[in-house]
Formats: sequence, C-alpha cells, structure tokens
Amino acid sequence: MSEGREGAGAVTEDHLLGGRVRLRQPVAGARVAIDPVFLAAAVAPGPNHQVLDIGCGVGAAMLCLAARVPHCRVVGLEMQRDLVHIAGDNVILNGMTGRVSVMTGDLLQPPPRLSPGSFDHVMANPPYLAQGQGSEPATAEKAAATIEGDADLGDWVRFALMMIRAKGSLHFIHRADRIDALLAQLAGRAGEITVFPLWPGQGQPATRIIVRARKQVAAPARLAPGLVLHEPDGRFTEAAEAVLRGGAALAL
Repeated sequence: MSEGREGAGAVTEDHLLGGRVRLRQPVAGARVAIDPVFLAAAVAPGPNHQVLDIGCGVGAAMLCLAARVPHCRVVGLEMQRDLVHIAGDNVILNGMTGRVSVMTGDLLQPPPRLSPGSFDHVMANPPYLAQGQGSEPATAEKAAATIEGDADLGDWVRFALMMIRAKGSLHFIHRADRIDALLAQLAGRAGEITVFPLWPGQGQPATRIIVRARKQVAAPARLAPGLVLHEPDGRFTEAAEAVLRGGAALAL
C-alpha cells in the first residue's frame, strides 16, 4: 500500500511488515525493496543492546528491527542529508523516538559522538557495485545507493568492525557474486562467519547473501541452508512471507 505527494522532493508512504512499519521515501532515486527487511531479520539483539545501521537511508532496516525487537536501541548513520530528514520523520511516524535515532555522517569521517566499540551489533546494506561496474543509474541518488563512492566495501567492513565491541556481530547483505570480496575483507579480522543465501527460487543460484561475523571470535565459518524467496508461480514462499509480512526473525 502506498500514498504520496507530487512535486520536487515528492515522497510516498509505504508499509513494511504487514503494516507494522510505515515508511516515507522519495519517489525518485533508489526505492526500498526486500533487502533491508531481510537484513533486519538477521540481527538478534539482546535486552538493551545497541545496534548501528550504516548507510540507513530512510530507515527501513532499523525500523523493521525496532518493530520486531522492542527492547533494543538502534542508531542510523546516513551521509545524504535529505534521507536523514526523511528517516527522522519515519522514526516519529512510527512512535520510536525513545529508542531509534538517525544522524548525518560519512563512515570515512564519522561523527565524533559515534564511539568505537560501543555497539553490540552493526548492520549494513552497502552499495552492491564497485566503481566502473554496471551501467550508470539515471539519478545521482540511485547511484549513491547502488555504486560504491569514496568508501569501498573494505571501508564499510573496517568501519563496522571498529564500531562493534569485542565478540559483537556485524551483518551485511550483499550480492552473491561478491561473496569472495566480502569474505576477503573479513579474513583475519572476524570469525564465526555465517553465510546465509537468499535463493530466488528452488534450484536457482542465490542472488543475495547475508553474512554475519563476530569480532575477536575464533570459530569456523559455516554455510547456512538459506531461504527460498519465490514459488514457481512467482509468489513469495511461506517462509519469505513470514519475514516480510509477519516480522519473523531469520535463524542464522
């Protein structure tokens, strides 16, 4: 369901988690799809845990996480000021001002009030394409969301590891064909790595992966069974619907 207004800076109001989350987002540029919902479903905060959402955009992942886990606190970091304003409005719209906040900042020059090692979990949905790969998106806003800028994937991983405490966890959702690049950035820096594939359909190659890793934990990596997203007729599977509409967690 969606409603909106026209003109410059036009936004629509959409619903996630079967209506539990209301989300305003720009009409132009990158639009929220299912990735941030699955990213949020992969994080399992304990009571009063602090979570950082890097590149939070309009706040889809952090709001979905806060809706599912009411006892956690979530901070979003976003470098595009217009998206920060919308994300702040979304926090208010969903009545989460006491435990969800968003700030403007660049992970290459983070705000001083973001203290290293102060978060129990970090989650991120970074741009999927390295510079020079793929065709240039029609708008600068969509390019910022889909193509790496000054910060490449290694910078995202290093910043995430810097911000979490010892034994804390990071969660990334990324393109499956960049699994080698992501795992290379984690090698020697984090352990207990879990790769959770998202299969478009039964018997089809995964297009997305969720990767979880823990800081200063020495444990072997594992490949999880993952989740099949669609039935042969194109409908979401029951397991996918449980996450997308029911707000269920993913068992990583």
